Amino acid sequence: MAANIAVDSHVWVEDTEIAWTDGVVLNIKGDEAEVKTGDGKEVVANLSRLYPKDVEAPAEGVEDMTKLSYLHEPAVLHNLATRYEIDEIYTYTGNILIAINPFQGLPHLYGVDIMEKYREASFKDTSPHVFAIGGVAFREMVNEGRNKSILVSGESGSGKTETTKMLMRYLAYLGGHAAAEGRTVEKQVLESNPVLEAFGNAKTVKNNNSSRFGKFVEIQFDDLGQISGAAIRTYLLERSRVCQISDPERNYHCFYLLCAAPPQDIERYKLGDPKSFRYLNQSSCYELDGVNDAQEYLATRRAMNVVGISENEQDAIFRVVAAILHLGNIEFSKGEEADSSFLKDEQSAFHLQMTSELLMCDPLAIEDALCKRMMVTPEEVIKRSLDPHGAAISRDGLAKTIYSRLFDWLVDKINVSIGQDPHSRRLIGVLDIYGFESFKTNSFEQFCINYTNEKLQQHFNQHVFKMEQDDYQKEEIDWSYVEFVDNQDVVDLIEKKPGGIIALLDEACMLPKSTPETFSEKLYQTFKDHKRFVKPKLTRSDFTIAHYAGDVQYQSDQFLDKNKDYVVPEHQDLLSASKCSFVSGLFPPLSREGSKSSKFSSIGARFKLQLMQLMEILNSTEPHYIRCVKPNNVLQPAVFENANVLHQLRSGGVLEAIRVKCAGYPTNRTFIEFLNRFTILAPEILKGEYEENVACKWILEKVGLTGYQVGQTKVFLRAGQMAELDVHRTRVLGESARIIQRQVKTHLTRKDFILMRRASVRIQTSWRGKLARKIYRDMKREAAAMKIQKNLRRQLATRAYTNTKSSAITLQTGFRTLAARHEFRYKLKTRAVTVIQAYWRCHIAVSEFKKLKRASLVYQSRLRGRIAKRRLEQPKMTDREEEEEEEDKGHEEKSELSNNAEDSVDKAVVVLHSDQSEIAEKATEASPTVSEIMIPVRDTEIESLTVEVEMLRALLQVEKQRADISERKYVEVQELSEGRRKKLEETERRVYHLQDSLNRLLYSMSDQFSQLKSILRSPSMSNSTFTSSPVVRDDLADSSENSEASSSDSDFTFPAPSPTSDSFSAFNPNQLQVIVQDLSTSETKGSESYESDREGGFEDYF
Repeated sequence: MAANIAVDSHVWVEDTEIAWTDGVVLNIKGDEAEVKTGDGKEVVANLSRLYPKDVEAPAEGVEDMTKLSYLHEPAVLHNLATRYEIDEIYTYTGNILIAINPFQGLPHLYGVDIMEKYREASFKDTSPHVFAIGGVAFREMVNEGRNKSILVSGESGSGKTETTKMLMRYLAYLGGHAAAEGRTVEKQVLESNPVLEAFGNAKTVKNNNSSRFGKFVEIQFDDLGQISGAAIRTYLLERSRVCQISDPERNYHCFYLLCAAPPQDIERYKLGDPKSFRYLNQSSCYELDGVNDAQEYLATRRAMNVVGISENEQDAIFRVVAAILHLGNIEFSKGEEADSSFLKDEQSAFHLQMTSELLMCDPLAIEDALCKRMMVTPEEVIKRSLDPHGAAISRDGLAKTIYSRLFDWLVDKINVSIGQDPHSRRLIGVLDIYGFESFKTNSFEQFCINYTNEKLQQHFNQHVFKMEQDDYQKEEIDWSYVEFVDNQDVVDLIEKKPGGIIALLDEACMLPKSTPETFSEKLYQTFKDHKRFVKPKLTRSDFTIAHYAGDVQYQSDQFLDKNKDYVVPEHQDLLSASKCSFVSGLFPPLSREGSKSSKFSSIGARFKLQLMQLMEILNSTEPHYIRCVKPNNVLQPAVFENANVLHQLRSGGVLEAIRVKCAGYPTNRTFIEFLNRFTILAPEILKGEYEENVACKWILEKVGLTGYQVGQTKVFLRAGQMAELDVHRTRVLGESARIIQRQVKTHLTRKDFILMRRASVRIQTSWRGKLARKIYRDMKREAAAMKIQKNLRRQLATRAYTNTKSSAITLQTGFRTLAARHEFRYKLKTRAVTVIQAYWRCHIAVSEFKKLKRASLVYQSRLRGRIAKRRLEQPKMTDREEEEEEEDKGHEEKSELSNNAEDSVDKAVVVLHSDQSEIAEKATEASPTVSEIMIPVRDTEIESLTVEVEMLRALLQVEKQRADISERKYVEVQELSEGRRKKLEETERRVYHLQDSLNRLLYSMSDQFSQLKSILRSPSMSNSTFTSSPVVRDDLADSSENSEASSSDSDFTFPAPSPTSDSFSAFNPNQLQVIVQDLSTSETKGSESYESDREGGFEDYF
């Protein structure tokens, strides 16, 4: 193949992500080639790993891949991917149909009109379809009387079950009775699928409805081509799934359907949520997307009715299923005695009671059967107890045995109900069996499945080789040296007696002390030189077998346990004694001779016998093959994973069939097709009239090929010869293309040169004229610009002088106004401060006067009290003690009098803040107190005191009025000061704006002054005359007290004198500069004085 790869060849190169990618060879160095892939990457690959690509292949792919120009892995993979993108899920490889699971409904492919389309059509006249395979098998069976078999295989999730359903549906359509009613054979055959799926299918990691058993449906037909009977055979049910599942898989569907049954059924079987059962809660998956278990339960019951299972039998079936669930919830604890066990708790006792009721057995007998074993010796029978682990193993073994017997009974019941036609001589068998499996952990089930696929692959290789032989014989070519690819060595490794793996496994199972390690060691010793057997490193119980689809490493830990196919005698005796006829029928009692002869039974040996019987049936029929492929592991439509599909093509035998075909003549073309493609290699053939076969030989001999064959109608080429012919063809086409390109390029280049020369002459002429016109326009524009500049400079100078003069006058006026306003504002502040200070001093004087008056009244009252006391003393006391007592009393009376006087004065002060009537009333109230104190006083003194009190009242009233007047004036002055303060803030804000405007004006005037200086210094300005006009300014608006809108009402208009030409000519620019500097200085000083005045005014104010 490497010799057929050249530079610029289109090839397929390996890719780690997408398996194969296309590219073009850029360079070849020795055995390596540099390839640029379709996504722009450049890789280096060995020539032996490159495969040629057919660039002339149809864009939509080919329906039969044997018509591919290059029959190799990347071409097959690309063709399948191309067809899958356009929803073409079926493709032929010769007579083999490849079906890719679309993971979506395609109802347009399976309608009645499609069935009718394929009813009479030949195999090659219609597009690939499962109906085409069924139609060919049916017509050949009816017309030629040959029995047929259709083998459907593929890994889990590839669509085997659905393909088998469609195939059986189509066969029922072809061989069914027209307008038949009731339970016809074809209806029973179709309805057997839901029943077997419910009890034999489960969710796995790769598939939501994976068949965990193999199935061969034998459909019998009468002489008229109508279905007359059927038989179903099953192979290797996965019994371990009943007791052990991994997340996220599920147990068999029937357990979940029963938990979703109607309430009366759940109550009858004492069921509940699947999470409460140990056989179901080992995984977190309890429901399937898009599947209603309650509806599926009713559909299963209806299917059971159709296949002939009575209501009583259905009830007994689901009683057994419920009993298995309850059985799994029985747990054990360690007993008092060594190696003994008993029920763990009341919950376990409840489930034991429910199991006994459902199976109609004695609960104590069930407990003994689970916890004890009978050992028969020549002398006696010994009953041995089991530890909790042994009891749990016994419980799981009983559950697996019951379920296996139940499944076998269902298959037998369906076969009896459908019935077989003993007079039928025509049949079509449909095999739905598991595909090749290789997981991280591979146990006994994977070993048996892969053994089955090895046998089927051997049958497949023989069939493909036979078809190749038929083609060679038909074309009358020599095929005697074509080698046959055989896998007999792997088959012998597994099944050969006495040294095969199955035989050694049976031998190890019969030895009581065998362990997985001893079994594996026996395998290592026996097959140490076998090329298909490999001992892995760092393991003691694993072994690897090199299957046709790849190496698989098996773990033999559970091989011995899973290979033993016998029922524990205690379990057999327990269930055969059941009061339920259905349960006892599952475990019929064994005779002594039968029990002795069947003391040991091997599942591997039994499966080997079943497989031999299956192969005998397949060998007696003509097979048709359907290989199902799962395009991705995410179970999503429109996703095609190249590496995953390529692995399935290898494990499904499709690539093996291609290798068988490549061992002979993988490429063949009719004479017409060959000549149309390769006549270019010998064009002289077209000059003469030659036979087609002679012309083909001429071409092949000219190229120098050997080993080809020319048949009656076709040319047969060996592997790689088609690519070699394409290389020669590509080389001739490339050389021819280069000659054509050289002539065309010469003609196009000469034509372009003439056009470019003619165009360049025209462009030069036009450009010269345009350049001359441009120069003339520039000269005129320069002259006009000089005139415009002269007049513009004169006008700008005049305007600049006028603006400068007007700005200077306006600036002077503004500064004078600002200074006047500052002075006026200072006077207003001074006056306001003076008024405030006057009122404040008045208020302080009034307060001090009130305090002095109050103190004088207190002092006068105390003095008068003391005088009155002295006058009223009675000199009746003669002795000194009485005088001292009288003095003490006088002191006490003085203190009381002074206190009363102080109270009266306080009340009088309060009276000053009330009206005249309240003063009179409080004075009247206070007078009795005084009168009480001064009872001894004379009438004249009382009158004088009364007059003084009245005078004091009058004075208090006058002072109160003066205080009210002072308060009112103080409030008015405060309001006036607040208004003036607000006006002052507004004025300051306007002054700040004006100051900012003046600063900007000064900045602009400085530029104008500089321009004016330059104008005045020019000699041209000395003799010019100027005329002036009045200058009007609208700046520096006065602030208004009423509204901001009036801020622009006060404008300043300054008429300027019109200087004569003489006076203006004598104008000195330096004087103008001095004036501006003075204005700036005055502005600065004015602002500083204003700031100082404003700060001083506010300090006085506050």
